[in-house]
Amino acid sequence: MTVLKALKKMFGKSEVEQLVPGPSAPAHSPSRAEVQKKPQRTTPVANTEKDAATAPVAPTPEQPRNEAPKPRRERAPKPPVVAWKLEDFVVEPQEGKTRFHDFKLAPELMHAIQDLGFPYCTPIQAQVLGFTLAGKDAIGRAQTGTGKTAAFLISIITQLLQTPPPKERYMGEPRALIIAPTRELVVQIAKDAADLTKYTGLNVMTFVGGMDFDKQLKHLEARHCDILVATPGRLLDFNQRGDVHLDMVEVMVLDEADRMLDMGFIPQVRQIIRQTPPKSERQTLLFSATFTEDVMNLAKQWTTDPSIVEIEALNVASENVEQHIYAVAGADKYKLLYNLVNDNGWERVMVFANRKDEVRRIEERLVRDGVNAAQLSGDVPQHKRIKTLEGFREGKIRVLVATDVAGRGIHIDGISHVINFTLPEVPDDYVHRIGRTGRAGAEGVSISFAGEDDSYQLPSIEALLGKKISCETPPTHLLRPVERKRP
Repeated sequence: MTVLKALKKMFGKSEVEQLVPGPSAPAHSPSRAEVQKKPQRTTPVANTEKDAATAPVAPTPEQPRNEAPKPRRERAPKPPVVAWKLEDFVVEPQEGKTRFHDFKLAPELMHAIQDLGFPYCTPIQAQVLGFTLAGKDAIGRAQTGTGKTAAFLISIITQLLQTPPPKERYMGEPRALIIAPTRELVVQIAKDAADLTKYTGLNVMTFVGGMDFDKQLKHLEARHCDILVATPGRLLDFNQRGDVHLDMVEVMVLDEADRMLDMGFIPQVRQIIRQTPPKSERQTLLFSATFTEDVMNLAKQWTTDPSIVEIEALNVASENVEQHIYAVAGADKYKLLYNLVNDNGWERVMVFANRKDEVRRIEERLVRDGVNAAQLSGDVPQHKRIKTLEGFREGKIRVLVATDVAGRGIHIDGISHVINFTLPEVPDDYVHRIGRTGRAGAEGVSISFAGEDDSYQLPSIEALLGKKISCETPPTHLLRPVERKRP
């Protein structure tokens, strides 16, 4: 016994017990898994026989605990998921209207259409889907706000659901490609696509300039891309780096082709299209607000026997928009703008100017004079533009000042007034501007300031509208000097 005590003092009790097993040692050697499961000892080892005798003995397989095991707590059952059925989406037939039920659309897509509250097709949707769902190429002419975005998205989604994806496919190989001229329009199209695909399992991605390149690349590498919405320049960046391959594109859409012509994007678009399958092996849809000779020449190059859908310009400007023109000197335009917004308490106003420097000056003066305003132009970084749009959509920003390029493709309900601080140089832009209000059946008002530098644009605008717009002299109280809120 004295020898054992001496050994314990020299080596420690645990090591001695391994060499000279005591009567309470387990009869079997623990496995590696059991050793790994054992918690590390946190209390000191007994150094005396007395301590060892009084220390609690851990249970062994030969000494099971007498305590009854605690009953497992049952998880609350999840509420049952009620399967959606097409019968849940009831839309009565109406003469002269086309229902989405009249097309053979997947239940997952119809479910999303119901969520969006779209019982009947718009004219452009009814006509375009009649051709594109049959696999034909199409060229569509329609003004903004007519529903053309949903028309080509529904066609794309149907194609991708009906045709299984290839078995061998890389992450950067989209099946559908949508090219649009501006970042705002790309973001809006992608948002609409996400709403329509939420029950389908299809992935939507966006590539736009002005946003973190690496972040967009990580999204691309994380999952397969089914629908890619992009501006031409950023898409070429990814393509030329070898991150995106367009040889599996089944459907290609060119939105606002006339605007891409005006902005000089056609050479880039040509490079992109050369990377896609031949036009006989892909479906191509082209949309434009105008059918100029240049647009039609592009359509002939990129489409095969396309069906042409043209919504007549009888409703070139929405009948829900009340139009006014104030004849005002250039020096008085800002006073008129400020007093109109401030006196009437307007909460969601969009102001258009022709140049970026004008937009910046107007926004700076409004903020200085206590109006919650923000600007939207090509000089504003993309992440800030998206944040600005969300703030305007949520009502946190009262006045949004924008150029035509930045303002085109913005679909925000509830804009009560559109103000043309300067008349646009292109008549079509006037229609696009005032189309920001009076959406979804709501009433809207547009007010244009015609000064000595831009009033000559009025005749061409009236010719496009097919009617005269009477000029008014603004009331005197709307031309009073602005009281400075801040130094």
